[in-house]
Amino acid sequence: MSLVNLPTSRRDGKLTKMRSPLNNPFQPGSDVVPAVWAGRVRQMSDWRDVLRPRLDAGLFERGRTILGEPGLGKSTLVRRIAAEAEERGDWVTPQIRIPLGTDVIRRLATEALVLADKAGLSARTEKRLEGLLKQVQSISVTGYSLALREAPEKQEPHAALTDLLVEIGSRAVANDKVVLIHLDEIQNITDEKQLSQVLIALGDAITRKVEVAAPGRMPVSRSLPIAVYLTGLPEFEDSTARKGATFSRRFETTVLAPIDDDDLRSALRPFVTDGWEISDEKGGTARIHMTADAAEAIVEVCRGEPFLFQLAGQCAWYAGTKGVITRSEVLEGWSAAEQEATAHVERILDRLPQREREFVEAMAELPAGDRNLTKIATEAGFAKATDAGTTSQRLDRVRGIIKRGRQYSFRHRAVEAFLTSDWPVVEGP
Repeated sequence: MSLVNLPTSRRDGKLTKMRSPLNNPFQPGSDVVPAVWAGRVRQMSDWRDVLRPRLDAGLFERGRTILGEPGLGKSTLVRRIAAEAEERGDWVTPQIRIPLGTDVIRRLATEALVLADKAGLSARTEKRLEGLLKQVQSISVTGYSLALREAPEKQEPHAALTDLLVEIGSRAVANDKVVLIHLDEIQNITDEKQLSQVLIALGDAITRKVEVAAPGRMPVSRSLPIAVYLTGLPEFEDSTARKGATFSRRFETTVLAPIDDDDLRSALRPFVTDGWEISDEKGGTARIHMTADAAEAIVEVCRGEPFLFQLAGQCAWYAGTKGVITRSEVLEGWSAAEQEATAHVERILDRLPQREREFVEAMAELPAGDRNLTKIATEAGFAKATDAGTTSQRLDRVRGIIKRGRQYSFRHRAVEAFLTSDWPVVEGP
């Protein structure tokens, strides 16, 4: 039986829908870990094979800062890492989102107290620890400003937070756990004093060494098993640049790029081969298949964008009800998503400062073989090529939208497609 003729499921002799909103495995949207996972192999491997093993062994590892334009899955990536950590029994904070104007010291203090409960510190009776917990509780209630005014009588807020995180890390050592802290939307920390205090508190905690008893009862020095992930938009790079070498020594920054097409194909491979397992309406299971050209169509339309990949898959799922997703259904579903795809790319372009946007648009106007700095600068109206150097560096190193070289190219393929073709409009079939 060919895939396109596979039947829908039956109940009481009637055909029923196999695909529904309740069993759709594609999930566009920030912060949600989708069932159909694509790419980010290097970052996941960094957690599994480098960061966690080294922390567990008592070796120092820098925190991780993951930046990128909207839709690249920064928060989703760390939430997947956090989910794996929780499955192992590690102590994990929720995603600590930082809206504009938030008292981030207060937020961090609140979550540190939750970690302290997990570590069993609240039940301890040492006076020193009781005093520390009360001070951090005060910070979580009154906030950064009041705590700072009280600092002459007590520790400064960042020092109290550091000390509590050290206590939590020490308990994690005793319980063979790793602590994972995730601060999201960090570009929204616009108060430089608060940003400095947060980075110092977290940085001091991950660099602190403690003495533990070795099997032979000889004390040995080790780093605390505390992993810190910071996620946000590329603008955060400007804030940290002013912090100098201290930040770079304590945090390793990655700027995410779109996902390779082969990684997207790999994510869709289960649909094409064995089918994607779903629950049917009779308490059993069924499988949803996808034709090879349908999978290729999803890869083609999303241009490496994780958000658009999930959006294309979701719309294709809703475009039919039977057990096989076809190319025509992918294109039909995508036609309903074109407006959202357009808005997604326009948001990225609208965020660019004027000169950066002019550079990108000028680059798109040139044939691919003519995209060198001199011709792009001329097209964009720079007096000379060297005047465009800083702009091109930011678009490459900070934003990850272009790739510099003898010939310039686009990393962000959705931006390129939007500026150079009719995409997201796709002709079918």
